[in-house]
Amino acid sequence: MKSFSSEVETRHTLEVNWADRWQVYQRLQELDIPCWCESNQPLQVEITNPLAIIQLWSVMRQFSVSRQDIISSLEKSWLRFNR
Repeated sequence: MKSFSSEVETRHTLEVNWADRWQVYQRLQELDIPCWCESNQPLQVEITNPLAIIQLWSVMRQFSVSRQDIISSLEKSWLRFNR
C-alpha cells in the first residue's frame, strides 16, 4: 500500500494575480513550501504532504477572498468554537 505522502507529491501551476504573485511566493517560501517563479511565468509549487495542501489553500484564500469574507468566516468559526 502506498503512503499518503507519496500519492500527493506533485507540482502545480498556480493561477495567481500577477500583482499578488510575489507576496504569495514569499509566503510559501516562509512556510518552507517549495516554489519557484521565473520572469513572466506562472508561479509553480510542489506539494509534498497534507499540511502543505492546507497551508497553500490558506495562503491562496488570503489573496482571493475579500477581507470582509475572511472576517465573517473567522467570526462564524469563533462562535462555533465557543458553544
